[in-house]
Amino acid sequence: MSAVLADETIHDAVVEAGELTAKAMKSGRKLLVCGNGGSAADSQHLVAEFVSRLTVDRPALRAIALTTDSSILTAVGNDYSYDNVFERQVEALGIEGDVLLAISTSGNSKNCIKALKLAKKMGLHTVAYTGNKGGAMASLADINVIIPSDVTMNIQESHLALEHIFCMVVERFYFGVDFDKKPQHLAE
Repeated sequence: MSAVLADETIHDAVVEAGELTAKAMKSGRKLLVCGNGGSAADSQHLVAEFVSRLTVDRPALRAIALTTDSSILTAVGNDYSYDNVFERQVEALGIEGDVLLAISTSGNSKNCIKALKLAKKMGLHTVAYTGNKGGAMASLADINVIIPSDVTMNIQESHLALEHIFCMVVERFYFGVDFDKKPQHLAE
């Protein structure tokens, strides 16, 4: 965490990803998020922050975790390969201008790599949260948040903190820096 706090390139990348995502959402696009294992849990957790809220009541923001539909995951895994489980969902759900955030501690998850490649071909913006010097995903993402570690638990701890900050940055770019001080109009 100390190395992350001291790394301005990480801070800049999180802010850049947040601004990009807010702009995409303002233009009617959405955030798609994928990852495996602990990164799948991060995907679901992060999307919950966007759809529900992080710390302040506000309108819901469009975000989908590609890790949650067991029927899609098992059908694609069985009929094609587990390497295709996110790629097929990007193909089905992604539209030009959306943002795909792929999370992988190694940066080498084959299903995330395939999803990033297809997303780029389809005109989606791509963001990767990785460790391990970025792995193969680093060259595929428009924006990289690379944790300077090869220890999985340390990468995951850093990812979680930076995912919360990413959500907060998106909120500030989307609603304005002082949105939490304005009256909120929520869906009833």
